[in-house]
Amino acid sequence: MALDEKERIIIPDEAGEEHLFEVLFTFDVDQTEKSYMVVVPVEQAQAEEQEVFAFRFEEDEKDNDLTLYQIETDEEWDMIEEMLNTFTEEDEEES
Repeated sequence: MALDEKERIIIPDEAGEEHLFEVLFTFDVDQTEKSYMVVVPVEQAQAEEQEVFAFRFEEDEKDNDLTLYQIETDEEWDMIEEMLNTFTEEDEEES
């Protein structure tokens, strides 16, 4: 899935309240055939410190719908953390 750099999505919380997030990046894991998305709340997108959220997702290409799943395993969190570190390093090099 190729998302634009500044793509935004709306994610509802447990209470059904909708929140706008900016997609930092997505990545696929070939071994598991799973896709992941790392997002930040729009109001924090330009802040020095950001609260980052990560989800596993599936895309229904027919309906162009996304289904988000919470990250449940330590292995997934470790992988996401590694990707986030790589993303952060690349971002710092571009600055």
